[in-house]
Amino acid sequence: MPFESLSDRLQMTLRRLTGRGRLTEKDIDEMMKEVRLSLLEADVNYKVVKSFTAEVSAKAKGEKILKSLTPGDQVIKIVHDELKKLMGDEAAGVNYKVSGLSTFMLVGLQGTGKTTHVGKLANFLRERDGKKPMLIAADIYRPAAITQLEVIGSQLGIEVFQLGTNVKATEIVQKGLEYAKSKGYDLVIIDTAGRLHIDEQLMDELKDIVNIAKPDEVLLTIDAMMGQDAINVITSFNDLLPITGCILTKLDGDTRGGAALSIRYLTNIPIKFIGVGEKLDQIEVFHPDRMAGRILGMGDVVSLIEKATATIEEEEALKLAERMQKGSYNYNDFLKQIRWIKRLGSLKGILSLLPGVGREIRNLDIDDKQFVYIEAIINSMTPEERKNPDLLSMSRSRRERVSRGSGRPYQEVNALIKRFEDMRKQFKALAGIDFEKLEQNQMPTNFPKMAQTPRKSRGKGKGHGNFRF
Repeated sequence: MPFESLSDRLQMTLRRLTGRGRLTEKDIDEMMKEVRLSLLEADVNYKVVKSFTAEVSAKAKGEKILKSLTPGDQVIKIVHDELKKLMGDEAAGVNYKVSGLSTFMLVGLQGTGKTTHVGKLANFLRERDGKKPMLIAADIYRPAAITQLEVIGSQLGIEVFQLGTNVKATEIVQKGLEYAKSKGYDLVIIDTAGRLHIDEQLMDELKDIVNIAKPDEVLLTIDAMMGQDAINVITSFNDLLPITGCILTKLDGDTRGGAALSIRYLTNIPIKFIGVGEKLDQIEVFHPDRMAGRILGMGDVVSLIEKATATIEEEEALKLAERMQKGSYNYNDFLKQIRWIKRLGSLKGILSLLPGVGREIRNLDIDDKQFVYIEAIINSMTPEERKNPDLLSMSRSRRERVSRGSGRPYQEVNALIKRFEDMRKQFKALAGIDFEKLEQNQMPTNFPKMAQTPRKSRGKGKGHGNFRF
């Protein structure tokens, strides 16, 4: 999760206020000292910290808050709203031409993930906005930059225009744009050269490309782990180029959060996208309100729903729900669900978006390889066994064969089958419930027993192999 240490400290500080019937100005002052220290340790710019804490303190000491029945909750809302305001209030849009070819440029220092995010952004805009993108490889200095972009383009099925390293970057861009227009593309994203530091030669070349391409977006990639140094980089680029927004990369790493909380306030340049993983689909629109919610442990259910909607076809989901209700759920359905979850990202990442869950799972060992093992076991079943789960439940020899075929221990195969059978029983029980009676506060006679009475803990997976569901 982004900003783990900052999130932990802020949540701990604010938790002391919740549930209290009365707050004094002294309580607010003590809280603000902790908040100030938390932000400074997260490498947030001092000017930003000073302004933020002053705003929160002034609003928290208002008469309505101090006399409120739930003053702690009111203060948390103030902190949330001010964090959101600090990061730009709402998501910044993308600038396209009304018609014809739109051109985007990605610029930045070497090592910020610029080339990878050229591909990520093209893929994202193709999926979200229905664009037909082409990439231009204009980084002629970094070894293998062109090859890297071609590999990314090949993986995504997006064409990459390149003329090698012996042609000037400006000529590559000029010819690339002409080619894109002739082929009917409506979006071009240019990968430009980066340096380990900002120099005159780099900036002159970028300015020449801007003059040729007249880009609709000039997006600066910033490493989220840079902290306050990011502000100096943004300012230097913005002095010479028309920067329209930032892409904050490596937000899934061990970042303290200083850049994200300082950029908009100090430069007035919006963060438009965030990179949240290494995979080519792990890029998101930056929503200040959602990020504020994540930092304060409120989760981000909206982003989770958007991910699920983009990943799971509604018609397929409805068909699966119908099969569950009819009691015909089988291993093919289970395998389909596993693959849906994998496309959403890591299980820990998914759970971190749920309110109140992120901090609790921080130290849990959630191994996504379990999905690989489950797939191996199911793929080792015969088509008939996948359609008819009872065949495996009733035959030890079949389970032993699946164990050998998947390379997984027999106990693990047994554990999976037992958990699957438990799920099937619950689906069958739920399918027969009269929910009208539930609405009338009547407990139906066929309601699952586990839902009626709490079960005692059976220990940590005793007798069920390594799987944890």
